Amino acid sequence: MGTSVEEPSTEANTPAVVPCPLAEYCAYFLRLGTFGFGGPIALAGYMQRDLVEERRWITKEDYVEGLALAQLAPGPLAAQLAIYLGWVRGGVLGATLVGAAFILPSFLMVLALSAAYVRFGGIGWMQGAFYGIGAAVIAIIARSVVKLVKMTLAQDRLLWALFIANGLVTAWTESEVVWAFLLSGVVTGFVRGRPEPSVATAVLGLSPLPLWAITGLHGVATATTLGKIVWFFAEASAFVFGSGLAIVPFLYGGVVDHYHWLTDRQFLDAVAVAMITPGPVVITVAFIGYLAAGPLGSVGAAVGTFVPCYLFTVIPAPYFRRYSQNRAIKAFVSGVTAAATGAIAGAAFVLGKRALVDVPTWILCLATLLLISKVKKAPEPLVILAAGIIGLTLRSVMG
Repeated sequence: MGTSVEEPSTEANTPAVVPCPLAEYCAYFLRLGTFGFGGPIALAGYMQRDLVEERRWITKEDYVEGLALAQLAPGPLAAQLAIYLGWVRGGVLGATLVGAAFILPSFLMVLALSAAYVRFGGIGWMQGAFYGIGAAVIAIIARSVVKLVKMTLAQDRLLWALFIANGLVTAWTESEVVWAFLLSGVVTGFVRGRPEPSVATAVLGLSPLPLWAITGLHGVATATTLGKIVWFFAEASAFVFGSGLAIVPFLYGGVVDHYHWLTDRQFLDAVAVAMITPGPVVITVAFIGYLAAGPLGSVGAAVGTFVPCYLFTVIPAPYFRRYSQNRAIKAFVSGVTAAATGAIAGAAFVLGKRALVDVPTWILCLATLLLISKVKKAPEPLVILAAGIIGLTLRSVMG
């Protein structure tokens, strides 16, 4: 499990892995969960930049394998990638601690925003902030896509073809199509390696609780509602592939149309909260859970969402890694990774259509892209904060 990480790389130009205490490793993910803006695409880019390129705590191969597994397994991409990279350096304990460190900061922030939302009603000011933040986020995502392309595709024509195809599919369908990832892996496996046989890879007990812990927008929630929340979000995590953004349409159908926990306006507010807070975008489930059933509903939604993605990462990780050096498996992974990178580029296009709605947002996006491209150490949280302030100012001026 951990031995191959310490072995010298077989590539002459690949630097050795730098040792890192697990506490320091977890501290990085705690900071990323606290200050990492931009959603799953940008967060994956930050991990690649910080852990592979700058600190060299993770090899390029481990990162690429983690990205491929995160795309193949159902659930939120950024959280699964973080959990896999935690497993690489510290086994199950590392995966558990990294996952908690990455998710907990944004969960607590959303919990506080949810309480304010229920107490004071609505978050109209966030829409103004998101007007600017969305434009800056698109620039950060675009920069991350460029880096991923350089790292995963190189000059490989087949991988470029799969990248383009998956980018077009994602842009056209506005969702990530898992069969396209699998087909891309099969194609590269067939072309570059003869396939070989390989291994394929709770009950909520309620004690008497204070009413505030189970009170949402519609009053005190019943045990049935809490059970439905946990089950619904577990189902969403287990059967929706792709990034946290890919889960949004599934959530809308259940939360608004089926269960009527939220209105259209409240659901859009929930998505806005996820986009303007750091950490995984899928943390929007905590906001939805709070509005439906108070703090305990928030916890239930988060548990239902993240426990399946944790299991879908940790359980297959040893087998995925053990067979990753097999020629056919390596070809399969390279195809899936190219497909994932193409899907991320396609998702950036889809998000761009919704965030870049006028001349000011285009100018803000291009200015942000120029800044983060030219200034190597430009702090993304400050860039996001500045964009939010600019967005609020522009919205107030434009009425």
